[in-house]
Amino acid sequence: MVENLLEITLQNRKNLHKVLTNTPKEKLLAIPEGFNNNIFWNIAHTVVTQQLLCYKFSGLQMRVPKELVDKFMKGTVPDGTASDEEIMMVADFLISTVEWIKEDYETQLFKEYKEYTTSAKVTLRNVEDAIGFNLFHEGLHANTITLLLKHLG
Repeated sequence: MVENLLEITLQNRKNLHKVLTNTPKEKLLAIPEGFNNNIFWNIAHTVVTQQLLCYKFSGLQMRVPKELVDKFMKGTVPDGTASDEEIMMVADFLISTVEWIKEDYETQLFKEYKEYTTSAKVTLRNVEDAIGFNLFHEGLHANTITLLLKHLG
């Protein structure tokens, strides 16, 4: 079951990677009227949230830099800037973080979990719950990215 959820996550991440690498930087960073974030923030936020939900709450070291987490976690807002290096780093993490969690899950690295209730009022009790909820969360942001792309033309 978890393996299937991670395969679906990987496909979503490939879709996001395509958006990230094929969209002009100006569009990635634009925050249209009526929106409070941009395409790049939404994509980076999916990477960071997966790390928080799956690794941090399991008491494990996250696989992405703390600076990335601090900049794109829930409650943050984009400043409208990003270096080419930062964009490429997020592009790389889109795929690698899913590959890593697959490996870490298979080797049973996830042993503990600090129960967490999300802002959607879903209580996560183990990493399997986190992986499932993460897919739902990424779907919400994939939809927002689609709306931003349509709005930006």
